[in-house]
Amino acid sequence: MMSMEIKGKTITIYGTENAGRALVVLNTYAGNGSDVWAECAALGCPPFTLAVVGNIDWDADMSPWECEPLSKNDTPCSGGADSYLALLTGEILPAVRERLSAPPAYTAIAGYSLAGLFALYAAYKTDAFSRIASASGSLWFPRFADFAENAPFARTPDCIYLSLGDTEAKTRNKILAPVQENTERLTAFYQSRGIPTVFELNKGNHFTDGAGRMARGIKWILEEK
Repeated sequence: MMSMEIKGKTITIYGTENAGRALVVLNTYAGNGSDVWAECAALGCPPFTLAVVGNIDWDADMSPWECEPLSKNDTPCSGGADSYLALLTGEILPAVRERLSAPPAYTAIAGYSLAGLFALYAAYKTDAFSRIASASGSLWFPRFADFAENAPFARTPDCIYLSLGDTEAKTRNKILAPVQENTERLTAFYQSRGIPTVFELNKGNHFTDGAGRMARGIKWILEEK
């Protein structure tokens, strides 16, 4: 494991001994991703390198455009994804690659919740990532499903993993309620485009087994041929 800091973001790299294999970039809300790395090991994931980016301004960096607060005491999303993506691809990714002894076979992006939304959004804005894992992704985000069906990918993904908890859509919150409908809609859309795409419905709510769900998504994209 090694770590560094770039423009206030903390980057922790696991599996540097696997240089030359896949590189998976994971944006995380809290912590350094050690729980996800441990779950990946427990699941028997193929050898890969994991670069975890933390200290993220969550409601800004992970949101593609502005969105009202989900509740009275919540903060709004301010739509800073493009700015953060420029930092990620322009400075963070090159710095990670410099610390590996061989170029990665390919680079994938993964994320949970809003970071899962960001992972999918990134594929429309940059060709840096060839595989996507969005676990319990915030695909309720207003206007995102329409955007995803109408905007061109910067690079058509090799495969896409989507998941949710089976109670996430069971909410009175009108903003959150479409999350499963939208996720299933985009699964069908990507499949119709010939992109290998899977949707996994897990037991529990949005906060159930986050590390395990993320690790299962990473395992799937690593093993997809």
